Amino acid sequence: MAIQSSKMDFMALIKDIRNKILRREYEFSKHAVDQTIVRDITVEEIEAAVAERSEIIEDYPDDKYGPSCLVLGFTKGGRPLHIHCSHPTRSLLKIITVYEPDSKLWIECRFRKEK
Repeated sequence: MAIQSSKMDFMALIKDIRNKILRREYEFSKHAVDQTIVRDITVEEIEAAVAERSEIIEDYPDDKYGPSCLVLGFTKGGRPLHIHCSHPTRSLLKIITVYEPDSKLWIECRFRKEK
């Protein structure tokens, strides 16, 4: 029963994150801005990746600066992106970092490989 509850919680959480992104109620951390430049990731790609085919793949309710999660989404061109963001309880969703998952570290972009 707890697994279904978690799935339902994640479904509500991703819906709230999508809504914040669609309403442009978000901000980037300095680190996220730097990473978008270095990794050549556009704001449009981030918005598209979260807006449609996105899912929460990890949740960090006890994160140092407040609850956050890792979202997997795909751009319109099919590029996978990981977007680490705050939970949408803040007035502005904070995008902490964004990157394209490395296949050496991730299985199907969803699961961390064992070390």
